[in-house]
Amino acid sequence: MPRIFITGSSDGLGFLAGKLLLEQGHSVVLHARNDTRAREVKARLPGCEAVVTGDVTTMAEMKSVADQVNALGSFDSVIHNVAIGAYEDRVMTADGITQIFAVNVVTPYVLTALIKQPKRLVYLSSDMHAGGSDEDLQDPQWEARPWNSSQAYSETKFHDLALSMHLGRRWPHVLVNALDPGWVPTRLGGRDAPGNVLEGATTQAWLAVSDEPSAMVSGFYFYHQKPQDFKRSASRPEVQERLVQYLERITHVRLL
Repeated sequence: MPRIFITGSSDGLGFLAGKLLLEQGHSVVLHARNDTRAREVKARLPGCEAVVTGDVTTMAEMKSVADQVNALGSFDSVIHNVAIGAYEDRVMTADGITQIFAVNVVTPYVLTALIKQPKRLVYLSSDMHAGGSDEDLQDPQWEARPWNSSQAYSETKFHDLALSMHLGRRWPHVLVNALDPGWVPTRLGGRDAPGNVLEGATTQAWLAVSDEPSAMVSGFYFYHQKPQDFKRSASRPEVQERLVQYLERITHVRLL
């Protein structure tokens, strides 16, 4: 039975992806920010194998989540779903990283590096990645630029896509893909978002387990189970390498 771990899965897209996978007969481990949310999601989805906890705004908690997952054994797929949307203010974490960059980019990087390598990796990007302008990482923590929350979010989604494409090249034995779930009515997207949240979750689950030839690929960017065009600079090796080197430098964690 395939085992899947999903970050940020106490509600929204991650929860729905976990629910779909459980209904398909797979074993699912969820992730919640704290023990209270873990108890709540376990009550809502009692069939899940386990719920690991950790507030991934800090490096220490990211590493704790990785340790908890590794203690449960090997996984066939990991879905890097956890994300936060734009904040009005530039919030800094205890590690001196903007919160949106820490959760949206550093967390999937650190967990990818520290969790036992699965057969498939799925990363949550967004069509807003096309608006990411800091490809050269001149100011990833917004120390010099006036804070723009929407732009900061777009840049993190560009980095997620670039990271996924880098891993697709680096680990040819692993199926690595990213997706745009659409603007959907979740905690992140807001209640007025026009998209269908189930379609976004379905694509995550499909990439994690499907044996369809269209899902058994690597280095792609999907929307509703269909490959999509993307900002081409995300596929440039020099852009990817610069991102990975930066993440290694600020986290002191290296990819294998």
